[in-house]
Amino acid sequence: MGTWSSRGLRGSTLEELVNRTNEQYRDKGLALLQKVPTPITPIRIDKEHRHITLAYFEKKSTVDYIGAVQGVPVCFDAKECRTDTFPLANIHEHQVRFMEDFERQEGVAFLLLYFSHRDEFYYLRFCEMMKFWKRGRNGGRKSFLLSELDPAYFLTRKSGVLVPYLEGLQMDLSARD
Repeated sequence: MGTWSSRGLRGSTLEELVNRTNEQYRDKGLALLQKVPTPITPIRIDKEHRHITLAYFEKKSTVDYIGAVQGVPVCFDAKECRTDTFPLANIHEHQVRFMEDFERQEGVAFLLLYFSHRDEFYYLRFCEMMKFWKRGRNGGRKSFLLSELDPAYFLTRKSGVLVPYLEGLQMDLSARD
């Protein structure tokens, strides 16, 4: 197993926090969201220890999580950032296309950002993400700054919920009405 600083383990703590939050929301009957598995093809398997030692991704994955919240279709990707600047290269074109299609089908797509150096979570609405994405595509800045984000969508921990992204979703839905 790699060390904590290895690239392969980046975001694993965030993933665990989101998975546990999803369990909390499910147990309370608020939401049903699941991690989308990334399809892989094993190349080398250590039969003695029963694990895959080498594999490749069969196809590009879409988003990290998908499900429903009180009847609303929801998908999101969770991204970790260690500075106050988030590189748009961390959002892949196929993910943007999937989220666009999801929104066209009247679902809600968003990014859940974790600024680990600040221990802060941010709910990045799809429309806000697209503003930064289009700016980068049109020759502008290829990242966005923490200071450019809407302060209302920073998530505050309360009620024992580890990553209270339903608060951001509620504001997002209210803004769409």
